[in-house]
Amino acid sequence: MRYLLLLFSLFFVLGCKDEVVVKPAAKLRLEYPKAIYDTVISDCPFSFEKNNMATLLHKKNCAINLHYPQMQATVYLTYQPIQNSNLDSLLFDAQKLTYDHNIKADAIFEQPRVDSINKVFGMFYMIDGNAATQSQFYVTDSLRHFMTGSVYFETKPNFDSLYPAVIYLRNDMRRIMETINWK
Repeated sequence: MRYLLLLFSLFFVLGCKDEVVVKPAAKLRLEYPKAIYDTVISDCPFSFEKNNMATLLHKKNCAINLHYPQMQATVYLTYQPIQNSNLDSLLFDAQKLTYDHNIKADAIFEQPRVDSINKVFGMFYMIDGNAATQSQFYVTDSLRHFMTGSVYFETKPNFDSLYPAVIYLRNDMRRIMETINWK
């Protein structure tokens, strides 16, 4: 009986190991300050509102980079004048650039922009998934001006991890589209 009690105690002590439990991957909680916008006025034939959080970098030919250091992201704005009826090719290039991300994208959502009062027409693209860019747009007045915009992060695309920054920058890009004025 003594051996049986000793054997039972030995099994009880050795058999009680902590079971390894796999915990789900933690997600960062990224919060950004409420956006405050200022109007950007330059020598270029357009103006728009930008977030104060972004650093403005003027490039040649009226290209503008809006760098967000806190998010390690940049919104690239490219302006091109419409010349020799090249609007079709500009539209084709802007749409092709967006749909080239179809390989890595889970979905691409389109949101048209029609502002007949200010003569701003375009399309905003929201790209979900691990594509190189998560948002792009183009706007035009259909006669003289054409602008594209896209956001790129300085990291390997991981849509789940970048999601809070993606949403924040999508709102900023929409604001650019909504406030653009041609000169």
